[in-house]
Amino acid sequence: MQTLYSSSEISNLYYMLLEKIILQPKSAIILNRNTKLSIFQKKQFAEAVEKLKNHFPIQYIIGKANFMDYEFEVNSSVLIPRPETEELVEWIVNDNRNSQKINILDIGTGSACIAVSLKKLLPQSSVFAIDISDEALETAKNNAKLNNVEINFSKTDILQNPLFSSQFDIIVSNPPYITESEKPEMSASVLDFEPNLALFVPNASPLIFYEKIMQFAKTHLTASGKIYFEINRSKGQEIFNLATQNGFCDCLLRKDISGNDRMLRASK
Repeated sequence: MQTLYSSSEISNLYYMLLEKIILQPKSAIILNRNTKLSIFQKKQFAEAVEKLKNHFPIQYIIGKANFMDYEFEVNSSVLIPRPETEELVEWIVNDNRNSQKINILDIGTGSACIAVSLKKLLPQSSVFAIDISDEALETAKNNAKLNNVEINFSKTDILQNPLFSSQFDIIVSNPPYITESEKPEMSASVLDFEPNLALFVPNASPLIFYEKIMQFAKTHLTASGKIYFEINRSKGQEIFNLATQNGFCDCLLRKDISGNDRMLRASK
């Protein structure tokens, strides 16, 4: 464990596992240091530690992850929410907090962390969310219930040029954007356990999802509508150019907290 995780990470993992196993918050665990684990609980803990040693993500072990201070169910059918995606949500919220009723579409919703957070933070919005995976949509629906919000979900493949009767003020997506050639750079915890369907694109068409979503947005955005993307940090200028070539204006790249090109906003 020590070679995989720092001392502080090990401490955090320890308490996260205990919270899951004995169903008590960290504060109670610290106060009750003499709490004894049952034989079954000790077995659960040992099995979880073995999984961690094999790079299995802690979020999948405990079945949940935090995003924008909300709790989400996660499993191997959906990506684990990332801090970079929180920055995308914050950008959308800051841009639109004073807007009147707005329609939002989240493409490739996964756990629905974006869709649910936007509905919580922009309660005046109507939020629609699509995904191609039945398993991901089941998890997404559970997360909407968990967070007491109403989201309109549907199974839809954006690559098949779908048509919607609704028009949207905001279209947002964190689509697959990692090329197959980038796999060697990925950590084992991501490569071996998170859904490849939500991560990777062919080397020959790395921008396929951005191209399709922009084509869709041309006919499904309102006159003053905007698209927001999370992007591959190495493809920022290419995606910016793609947006301008497709007739979008006021295109803006934004860096994440680590200084990487990570987000793009463009107006119809």
